[in-house]
Amino acid sequence: MTFPDDVRYTKDHEWGRVDGTRMWIGITDYAQQELGDVVFVEFQSVGTRLKRGDSFGTVESVKAVSDLYAPVNGTILEVNKALEETPELVNQDCYGKAWMIIMEMDDPSEVESLWDNRSYEQFVSAETK
Repeated sequence: MTFPDDVRYTKDHEWGRVDGTRMWIGITDYAQQELGDVVFVEFQSVGTRLKRGDSFGTVESVKAVSDLYAPVNGTILEVNKALEETPELVNQDCYGKAWMIIMEMDDPSEVESLWDNRSYEQFVSAETK
């Protein structure tokens, strides 16, 4: 399992990579492993305003359907259309090509409330015991 240090994490197993006021968001390596083979993804529309904790979409695997949650407040600028055609990218490259949405953050300082890789790794370790 990988825990890159260039992203921030949530207790719901989403990650966010920040560039200025924008955040690329996806699910973590732990989440994709727990889900198993991803077969379908669906996202809210571009322009949708989200509050932290709102669902921005769903991911469906052979095991389950799971909601995806916004780690910060903001507006969806872009969705990863490649995942509609190739949802298995989530299992292959969850921190890269399988980003899910890009949000324009209302308040970039909200990032400080998200976990760094060490804190998230400790959280996952405690969950898997």
